[in-house]
Order: sequence, then C-alpha cells, then structure tokens
Amino acid sequence: MQRVQQQGRKVFFRLLGYSRPYAWRIALAAVGSLGVGGMDGAIAYLVEPVLKKIFSGQDMRIFYLLPFGIVLMFMLRGLCRYTNDYFICTAGQLAVQDVRNEVYDRQMHLSLGFFHRHGAGSLMSRVLTDVGMMQDGVAQVINGLFRDVISSVSLLCVLFYRDWKLALISIVVIPLTVLPAQKIGKRIKTLAKVGQEKIGVIASVLQETFSGIKVIKAFGLEDREVERFKRANKDYYLLARKNIKYNGLSTPIMEFVTSFGIAAVVWVGGSSVMHGQKSASEFFSFITAMALFSNPIKRLIGSYNTMQRAIGAADRVFEIIDEKPEIVDAPDAQDLGRANGEIEFRNVSFRYEDDYVLQNVSLKASRGEVIALVGPSGGGKTTLVSLITRFYDPNDGAVLIDGVDIRKRTLKSLLDQVALVDQETILFNDTIANNIRYGSTYATDAEVEAAARAAYAHDFVLELPEGYETNIGDRGVRLSGGQRQRICIARAILKNAPILLLDEATSALDTESEIMVQNALNNLMKNRTTLVIAHRLSTITHADRIVVIEKGTVAEVGSHQALLENEGIYSRLHGMQFKS
Repeated sequence: MQRVQQQGRKVFFRLLGYSRPYAWRIALAAVGSLGVGGMDGAIAYLVEPVLKKIFSGQDMRIFYLLPFGIVLMFMLRGLCRYTNDYFICTAGQLAVQDVRNEVYDRQMHLSLGFFHRHGAGSLMSRVLTDVGMMQDGVAQVINGLFRDVISSVSLLCVLFYRDWKLALISIVVIPLTVLPAQKIGKRIKTLAKVGQEKIGVIASVLQETFSGIKVIKAFGLEDREVERFKRANKDYYLLARKNIKYNGLSTPIMEFVTSFGIAAVVWVGGSSVMHGQKSASEFFSFITAMALFSNPIKRLIGSYNTMQRAIGAADRVFEIIDEKPEIVDAPDAQDLGRANGEIEFRNVSFRYEDDYVLQNVSLKASRGEVIALVGPSGGGKTTLVSLITRFYDPNDGAVLIDGVDIRKRTLKSLLDQVALVDQETILFNDTIANNIRYGSTYATDAEVEAAARAAYAHDFVLELPEGYETNIGDRGVRLSGGQRQRICIARAILKNAPILLLDEATSALDTESEIMVQNALNNLMKNRTTLVIAHRLSTITHADRIVVIEKGTVAEVGSHQALLENEGIYSRLHGMQFKS
C-alpha cells in the first residue's frame, strides 16, 4: 500500500514537472488566487463590523454605500478569479502540449516491434484522451494548491479570530473525511486507468472500421460492426458508471461528516448568543466564514479525485515515454556513407518470442544484382528483408552491407541507403507532390516530376484537377491501386538509394496496371542492388538469382531456367501457377 502511494506521488510530481517552464503563468495565477482567497476572508471578516454599524449604530451612510461595496468587491473578486483561471489553464494546456509532443515523438522513434505489440487505437488513446485527462489534473491540482488552499487558510484565520473554541469544534471533524477520501481516490485512480484502456478499445474499433469501410460494406456487415462498437461502448460505460459512483460519494460523505461539526457550532454558538455572551453580528460573521470555508474544502477533495484520475492516465502515458527502443545505435556506430550495395546474410536466425522464423540463413547479393525471394507464404521472406532496414535485429548471425555488420552503422545512415516499395501502398492525406517528396524532403518540383515520369505516373497526374497539388485523400483513396503503387515507386526513385527492397509490389494489380508498374520498377532497379519478394513468378524471371525460402531456410538458389530444370520447390510452384 505504501509503495503504491509512493509511486503515485512520484508520478504526480513528475506530472507537475511539465509545468515548470511556465512558472511565470503560474505565478500570475497565484496572484489571482491570493486575491480570491483574500477576498473570501475579507467578506467573512467584514460581516460583523458592517452589521454592527448598520443595525446597532444606525449608520445610514454605510447602509447606502453597502450595495456599491458589494458590487465592487465581487467585481475585484471576479477579476482575480479570471486572472487565476486564465493563466493556470493556459499553463496546463501548454504543459499538456509538451507532454503530447513528447509522447508522439517517443512513439515515432520506437522500434517496429513495439507497434506490433500495441494496437493503433490504444496508442491513439494515450496521445489524445490520456493526455487530456492529465491536463485536467494539472490545472485542478495547481488551482487547489493556490486558490482553494489560500481561501481555506484566510477563512480559517477569520474563524479562529472570531472564536477559537467554535473554530476547533467546526474543524475537528475534518480529519475524519481523510480516510474515506483516500479510499475513494485510490478506487478512482484504478478505474481511470482501466477506463482509458477501454477508450483505447473503442478507438481501435473506430480505426479498423473506418480504414476497412469498403470491405465492411462489400460484405454487408455494417450491423455487425455497429454491435461490436456498442459492446465496446457498453464496457466503457460500466466502468464510467463506477467512476461516477465513487466520484459522487466523496462530497456527500464529506458533507455528512462535517454536518456534526456544523450542528455543534450552531448549538454552542446559538446558546452563547441567547445567553448574551456573544453578539448576533459576531456569530453571523462566524457562520458566514464557516459556510464559505466548506466550499474550498469540497473543491480540494474534488481536486484530489481529479488528481487520482490524472495519475491513472499519467501511468499509461509515462509507460510510452519510458519505453526504450529495441533497435538503437551502438555507442561506436559510424555513418555508412554512400553504400556500394553489397549485401550479405551470414548465418542469420530470427525468432518471434519462441518461434523461429529464420534459421541459419546465408545469402549474398553483389552490387547491382537482382535477387528474387520466392516460396510459400509464412516462409520468412518479408522478415529477411526487414532485417536489412533493422526493423528487427537477428537473434543470431549478422547482416552486412559492404562487408560491415549494419549494427556498427548508425540507423539513419543505413536507412538513407535503402528504398522500400511495399505491397501495401502507404500514402498520406496530402498532395501528390508531397507524397513523392517522402523520398527526398527538399526535392525541387522538377525533381519530383522527373521521378514521376520514370515511374510512369506523370501522365495520370496531369489529368487530375490540380495536377501535382491534388490532395489524394486518406491513404490515397482517390487513386486506383496501380496509380498508388506508381506514386510509391516515384517516391523510391526520388530517394535514389543504392539498395532497393520490393515486397510484393505488383501483387494486387490488374494485368494492364502490372505492366506499367513493372516498367516503372525496371527503371527503378537500374544500377541498384535489389531484393524482390514475389508470388507472381512471371515478374521475376529476369532476376540474376532466385532464392527459394521455405520454413525459414534457403531451400534452393539458381536462375529461373536452372530451378525449373531442377524440378524442386520452385518448379512445383511454377507449375501450379502456369498449369493452364
């Protein structure tokens, strides 16, 4: 229990640390808090002398000025409250902006394996909803630390000044509220963390359905997806209901406990007034201070509950920030420079958890050579290619470029030497020109156009409404499959890397599109060391060597004709595709 509390405090202070760069805003908010808190104390204190002068002293001048004084006091109090709220909320928003930027930056620099272990919806939830909940926590807690604490202290001073015995009676019950508040706060923190995980599930459902809407509609499964969303939404509601229950319990419990103190004050103080030991104006001043005192206490308990929710969300956010990339540069890593393009897999083995995907694979590709990787699905072809870009590192053996283990090179310089055209055409909701510029951020318009021409994309781009400035929509939805693939090829051409990786680049295209894409690929492969993964064997007959990968091992190596004559796995696969 103590360790959990220490962890919670550690997370809380780490959370507050993000507000440090905006200390001047917090200082201005503190000034506003002093005004609000001091005004509360002043109102309670002035009740007694004002009432005495008006009703006992019959001072009509004070009576006539009283309405103007009340308006002026509340105007000043409102100005102080606005100053406090504005600067504390903007400080919280800026702090959360920094957190959100750091979380996203950390996610972008984590290794690919991390994204395979975490759903997109969960990662989106941490950037959006978790960080938003942290913002509420920072703003409310800092508000509580300043405005509500100052207000409580000033009112407490008035209470003790008016009657220290009644003040002790009124506050003696407050410690009794601490234990239930802690228990409720702990429960709220747990529910907040689980609730954010449920929000992640909802985000995953949304992400999957929106990205796969064509398939959903093609199979008429809208109602099934709606039911799936409703189930996820109901699971979240059940948790939110518990959160509402515990959050709603805190104020009634506190009010019930403090009612004993209020009752005692009314009994003892009222008796003093009736016996002439205290004036009615003094007692009314005390009651006013006591009534005002309960409000900041309630807000402090509310802030404590909000803080617990923020800590629960912060736990999930800091998990991402503290996550260490699996693939990092070695301390003595050096830049690769412009590679010649010689690639070697030397006794490479790789496994996901306990399952080996590659076992003792050895393979060489000379500069400018085209190596085709074929074989049954699940054999390890894509994993083998992914080792070149260090999306993963081998468990055993080494991958070498120009005779040097790539783990001895900086990751950035390695990726600068590799261009990838994947079977999944990943385009962004941006213009065609900017999508091609992913290959070279600072490329000129002329260089972009030259890459598009080489990729056989220029003609169809000119037919679009705004040419190269046409926005292609989410994931390039406004283009055909062949057009999207040619944009990806143009991107790779613009990068002008000496090593080219093609992963099923023509697998989903019709014959006409495949011919155009294949011509574009031929342009792309000139003078580059190329590894091609292909299921359509007709597309790789020109390869210098064909490597058959089966069950994570190299089963056959040779030219197209030699492998056909060998009558092995490649010959069997070829016969299955061309038996008609």
